[in-house]
Amino acid sequence: MKRLAILAAALSLTACGTTNNYLAEKTKTVEYYRIFDIKTTASKQSIIKAASDGLGRNVNNAQEATPIPKSATPPDTPGRFSIKNPFEGSSLAMLAGGAGSLGLQVATCDGAAWTAKAMRNIEGSDRLNLTVCLFPYKDGYHLNMYAVFVKSEGGLLQLGRDAANAIAGSPEQWTERTLNDVVISINTKVKANIELLEAQPEVEGKPWLNGATQ
Repeated sequence: MKRLAILAAALSLTACGTTNNYLAEKTKTVEYYRIFDIKTTASKQSIIKAASDGLGRNVNNAQEATPIPKSATPPDTPGRFSIKNPFEGSSLAMLAGGAGSLGLQVATCDGAAWTAKAMRNIEGSDRLNLTVCLFPYKDGYHLNMYAVFVKSEGGLLQLGRDAANAIAGSPEQWTERTLNDVVISINTKVKANIELLEAQPEVEGKPWLNGATQ
């Protein structure tokens, strides 16, 4: 009965010029990244714990690692994440990198003091893959976050998605919340001066200042 109701509602839109677009099934892939400067004298352990706590609020699972530093002294300038395709040049990469796809890109965190890879799934079709890198330097840390977000749109299931989004928020909203909560957790648990250096898509305001302790 539920499927029939959705089908009837979808067919009722046939008089509208946007019906074909609404019913067309689409898969959209979007890249996100954020680079934050965190000036602080707080210990590495306290920064890592705060970041891990913030990440855990929104993801289904996470794999974290704290590599041994290459030097006892933090470098003058922080590192930065890089994007690689582990299957570059292979037939698998060619199949995965077709039109409308970002292929099999992954973020690497060479030189990071802490790394985390996490995933969040919503209703089996919308998913977020997130990599977080914490790079130390003489004045504190740079927090790099790279995410690939995939969502499904259109088709007879879109009405159900719209209803769910009205209750739990859109996929874009929970993606932003997942990214922001990592920084909010750091800002509320340690004394730090946090500044956004780079972002895609652009960030409105400074949501990471919510609940600031300073």
